[in-house]
Amino acid sequence: MEAYFDNSATTRCYKEVADIVVKTMTEDFGNPSAMHLKGVEAEKYVRDSAQTLARLLKVNEKEIIFTSGGTESNNLALFGGAEANKRMGNHIITTAVEHAAVGQPVERLEQMGYEVTIVPVDERGVVRLDALEKALREDTILVSTMYVNNEVGAVMPVEEIARLVHEKSPKAFYHVDAIQAFGKYRIYPKKLGIDMLSVSSHKIHGPKGVGFLYINDKVRVQPQILGGGQQAGMRSGTDNVPGIAGLGVAAKMVYTDFEEKIKHMYQLKEHLAEGFLKLPDVRLNGMELWEGAPQILSASFMGVRSEVLLHTLEDRGIYVSAGSACSSHKRKAAGTLSAMGMEAAQRESTLRFSFSEENTFEEVDYCLEVLGQVLPMLRRYSRH
Repeated sequence: MEAYFDNSATTRCYKEVADIVVKTMTEDFGNPSAMHLKGVEAEKYVRDSAQTLARLLKVNEKEIIFTSGGTESNNLALFGGAEANKRMGNHIITTAVEHAAVGQPVERLEQMGYEVTIVPVDERGVVRLDALEKALREDTILVSTMYVNNEVGAVMPVEEIARLVHEKSPKAFYHVDAIQAFGKYRIYPKKLGIDMLSVSSHKIHGPKGVGFLYINDKVRVQPQILGGGQQAGMRSGTDNVPGIAGLGVAAKMVYTDFEEKIKHMYQLKEHLAEGFLKLPDVRLNGMELWEGAPQILSASFMGVRSEVLLHTLEDRGIYVSAGSACSSHKRKAAGTLSAMGMEAAQRESTLRFSFSEENTFEEVDYCLEVLGQVLPMLRRYSRH
């Protein structure tokens, strides 16, 4: 049996997504900037996808900028936002648990002369609002937080954060990395007070290499990729029509029967967590099960190194993660766990299990059965 529990790293494409990607590569393959019929056909896919996303977010389609994925979306928001508003101030705020696609650009901005404040989180991985409120200043121009933490599934109080930002620092824009949240929550940026929002396609059963950044039309952002002037000059380069078309289909599908899908993921998460707690020396990390994100469950299997357990499960057809897929191979995945105050022994034994609507209870039961078999063996081995 095979059980894929690494959906926060990437998801399998919907068949309908794969079909439209093939169609736009082999039939409707025109350049959307071309003036002839083939170009017009291709441009319609881009426009339709923008309209789909705008409807889901309740924003204007002109506020959707397509990118190569979540990393580029975050970089455009941070570098573009900071550069366009540097005359208004010099202060940027983020949190101690951000993905590297936010953390490293912020480090670069600090090297460029911006002043940066890193706000701590509590033991659940949730940003401390009192510390954020204290950090906000008159010269703050940009605040960036994630919506859902990619390692432990902690959900940030984005509406409260937005309110604090706009009350305490009226010159500041609020950027949200929603890469693990889009498709898991109904997100309405204008209602929530979010000025910029990053999304990646391959987390929602869409193709890799495409995403988008929502930019409120009142927000000033300096383009970072110059050239052909596509997307009103905000992001030059020939539009990735197959990726954009696939993203539009995936977004529409992931929000179809949405409540049922989310309930199913929460039930899988609860079933797996209950099974974990029946095993000796297993700890659950992050928020309470139904408070955290539906698709992410972090657990520590004390006495067994995460890499050893990961590969033991892999040998039996079970795929999980020891942290963020973008950085775990560099052994920096414990950043969130350290920020939560977790001791080293627990950090080093932590795995992330992440679900999609396609996972089944049979897969969860198989995973629990295998864990029941291998954990005693691995613990005996580790003691030697």
